[in-house]
Amino acid sequence: MNIKGVNLGNWLVLEKWMSPAIWEGTDAEDEYYLPMGLSKEVYEARIRMHRAEYISERDFARIKKMGMNSVRIPIPYFIFGDRPPFIGCINELDKAFTWAEKYDLKILIDLHTAPMSQNGFDNGGLSGVCKWAQLPNEVEYVLDVLEKLAKRYGNRAGLLGIEPINEPISEEMWESMAVQKRYPPVDEQLAKGSAPISFDWLTEFYDKAAERILPNVASDKYIVFHDGFRLHAWKEYLSQEKYKNRVILDTHQYLMIAEVLGCEKSLDAYIKFIQENFEKDIEAVQQYVPVVVGEWCIFNSYCVGQDTKGGQSVLNGIDTADAISISKEEKKDVYMKLSECQLKAWEKGSGYFYWTYKMLLDPTNEPSWRGWDCWDLAKCVDEGWFPERV
Repeated sequence: MNIKGVNLGNWLVLEKWMSPAIWEGTDAEDEYYLPMGLSKEVYEARIRMHRAEYISERDFARIKKMGMNSVRIPIPYFIFGDRPPFIGCINELDKAFTWAEKYDLKILIDLHTAPMSQNGFDNGGLSGVCKWAQLPNEVEYVLDVLEKLAKRYGNRAGLLGIEPINEPISEEMWESMAVQKRYPPVDEQLAKGSAPISFDWLTEFYDKAAERILPNVASDKYIVFHDGFRLHAWKEYLSQEKYKNRVILDTHQYLMIAEVLGCEKSLDAYIKFIQENFEKDIEAVQQYVPVVVGEWCIFNSYCVGQDTKGGQSVLNGIDTADAISISKEEKKDVYMKLSECQLKAWEKGSGYFYWTYKMLLDPTNEPSWRGWDCWDLAKCVDEGWFPERV
C-alpha cells in the first residue's frame, strides 16, 4: 500500500479561515452557527455556490497530474440532508466518485463532524462543545449514516475506505490544547458538560462502526480508524482477527503541534523532530497495522515569522504586526526541505494525505495571512515548495 493523497478540505465541511467570504455578514465561527447568522435564502445560495465552484472535475484531473493516487474527502454528519437547517451534500459526493474513477483515484470518505461535536474544534462543526459521545441517540445516528455510506459506495471501484469519525479528542489533547479557551463556546449552557472521549468508549464505537461498515463493502475496502491522538495505544485492539487486513490507522502529524510540545522554531529543529519522532513513531506502528498520515502540511511558525502558538491565526486574535519576514528564496528552501523530510518519514508507513488541496486566502493583499498559504498543496507545487511528482 502506497497512498499518496490530499484532503479536499473546506469543500463539504467548511472552515472559516480557509474561505472567509462565505462568512461575511455574520459573526459565526463554525458551521453550526453559520445558518443562524444569515437568512435562509442567503445561506442556501452561498453553500450551493461554494460547493459547485470550489471543487470540480478539473481539480481531480489536477490532483492526478500532481502525482497523487487518492483523496480524503471530509463530509458532515448531515450529508443526507436530514438535519435542517443544514443542506445535504450526497450529490456532490456522488460526483466525486465519478470523477475519481475517471482519473483512477481512490476516495477515503472521512466523517469529519458529529452532532454536538467529537472534539470541540471549529473544524468539528461546533466550537467549544464536545458532547456527541454522551448522547446515545446521536451516536446511533452517526452509525446509521456510516451504514448508508457503506451500502451506497461499498462496491465502487473508487472507494478506498470509510473513516467513522475524525479526530475524536483524547483527555490529553483536550487539556494540552485547552480546547474551550482556543475555541470559546458561543453558548456556555450548551457547552456545559463537554468532555473528551475515553479510549474504552472509542474502541466500543469503532467496533459498532465496523459492524455497520465492513459487511457492506467489498473485501478490498478498508475501515480507517483515527488514532484519537493516541498513536501508540492500538496494538492490542487492532490485533483482533476480525480486523486483519481490513483496518488502516490514521494519525495526524503537524509541525505546529511539535512546536506546542517544545520543538524550537528553526529548520534544523523541525527536521530533527521529524526524524526522531514522526519517522520513528510511524515505523513502529507500521509493524502491526498499516498507518497513514491522514493530515499533515509544511506550515510552521518560522516561515510565518512569529510564534503562532500551535497554529493559531488572526481569527484567534494573533497579532501579526511584529512578524519577521523571511526572503522568498529562504522560504522556498525551508518548505521544500520540510516537504522532502516529512515525505521520507511517511514512507515508513502506508502513505499520507496532505491538508489541504486548496484554500481561498490572499496573503499578498492581506499580509496578516502571510505564511498560511502553504496549507494549499496546489500552491505549494506551483511555488516549488513541494515535489511536483512524488
